[in-house]
Amino acid sequence: MTLAVGLAGAGRRGTGVHAPAIAACSGVRLAAVWGRTPALVRNLAERHEVPGFTRYVDFLAQCDAVAFAVPPVVQADLAESAAQAHKPMLLERPLAGDLAGAERVTDAAISARVVSQLALTWRYAVAVREFVDVVAPRAWPQGGSGRVISGALAHPDRSSPWQIERGVLMAHGPDLVDLLDAVLGRVLGVRAHGDPGGWVGLMLEHEGGHFSEVSLYASVEGGADRAQAEVVGPGGTADVDCTTAVGPDTFETMYNEFAVAVEAGKAPDLDVRRGLHLQQILDNAETDLYRGM
Repeated sequence: MTLAVGLAGAGRRGTGVHAPAIAACSGVRLAAVWGRTPALVRNLAERHEVPGFTRYVDFLAQCDAVAFAVPPVVQADLAESAAQAHKPMLLERPLAGDLAGAERVTDAAISARVVSQLALTWRYAVAVREFVDVVAPRAWPQGGSGRVISGALAHPDRSSPWQIERGVLMAHGPDLVDLLDAVLGRVLGVRAHGDPGGWVGLMLEHEGGHFSEVSLYASVEGGADRAQAEVVGPGGTADVDCTTAVGPDTFETMYNEFAVAVEAGKAPDLDVRRGLHLQQILDNAETDLYRGM
């Protein structure tokens, strides 16, 4: 049986990423669309020949699971309701607009015992998985670095309003911090400096006495986007280019694994607990940034 997934969000992310991925995935089918803008909901629903809703409770009744493509502050409230309705959830990152929201979503999912999975896109790419599981461990890594250089926030047609408002840390930080956490050990502490609306630097302390540095900037006017991570240790160095690693098959893998997790009734490693861990790191970093202004 295919998993009937409702898509919450009819904007750029929902239309350009999630809906096509669901349509291309054999393990799931699009069951319904929800959004707050009737015209956007109607257009997306008609394109995929599914019902569209602006009443969330009616939408939830039409699907077995929910995929979210909404701003973090909106996702927190919607996901809490979905968990209470016992709907498995594929959640965007960051998990919520603030730490309190992330805690609410996590508590709701755990209390309802629903499967949750994070759309940490890089982690479903073949090259990134090989880096995490095979290539990086060969270096016996003791430290590392990562950077995201992008023009996304300089061009409103490439970013959501919430990303422009919150800046590069929340827009791109979850993926890079998650990746370094995966290869160097759980992040125990973070120090941040820079401009919340411009360049941001992080120093991450990992368990086992490992450290990494992060550079984030997403206001480049021109040039190609870059997203890279590198680790170094007695065994040498290892790196991965996350920009080129992600393709259409990445999102198909993500949805297929979501369907498998729901059928098994077992949350994957990239679940709400992971999302809460990342939110705690980002919240501490953001506090650091505004304290230094």
